[in-house]
Amino acid sequence: MGAAFAGRLGRVKEQRQELVRLCRCAVARPRWQLVAAVAVSLWSAAWVLGQVRGAPSPLDVLRAPVAWAGAPTGWLEAASAWCEGRTSFLAVVGGLLWAMTTERQQLSALLGWVAVMLAAESTGYGAVHRALLALACLLVVLGVASIPGRRAFVVDRVALIPRDVLRAGSTALALSAVVPLVAPGLAVAALLRPYVTRPPRPRQWSSAKPRSESAEPVGVPAPRG
Repeated sequence: MGAAFAGRLGRVKEQRQELVRLCRCAVARPRWQLVAAVAVSLWSAAWVLGQVRGAPSPLDVLRAPVAWAGAPTGWLEAASAWCEGRTSFLAVVGGLLWAMTTERQQLSALLGWVAVMLAAESTGYGAVHRALLALACLLVVLGVASIPGRRAFVVDRVALIPRDVLRAGSTALALSAVVPLVAPGLAVAALLRPYVTRPPRPRQWSSAKPRSESAEPVGVPAPRG
């Protein structure tokens, strides 16, 4: 029983480490993409939290800050009227963009959230459910297609392997779900950074041998007696 508890504890620790690694990966991107991620994060987080009170549309969320900045808001109303009834298909597009997300390709997660929020102008918060359903259907299809390759050896051909499909799907879902948390996470990290004590970094010893002081420099002729 103790061994089972230790194994369960080890798996929980591995899952926590993997979650921390993915959170770090979510902000390890080019500067321009990080700025875009913060903007999409603020927009999507405000929209998701707004569902608790009033259920505003994504463009309604932008109306308050745009009006506060003194900019005209008529274009938001026109865009909202144009999107109504026309953008519902973008929920499926957003789900497929989420499915394309990898650690090296995270821009698709941002584009997926933008597509889902534009679809929400027609279908409301149900656009998120449709996007998740599209992602789940794709993973199920790939999972079923990967069953014949569960014992395949990837040597000279491309193959679908169940554990790799599951790992890629989990990574795509985690990196897409964490997008609304990017801006709040960066704010909290900046606030707590001066107060957090970090462990010392291991010193990297050079493999080169130290040069002897008594050794004669190479290329310098010896003095003549």
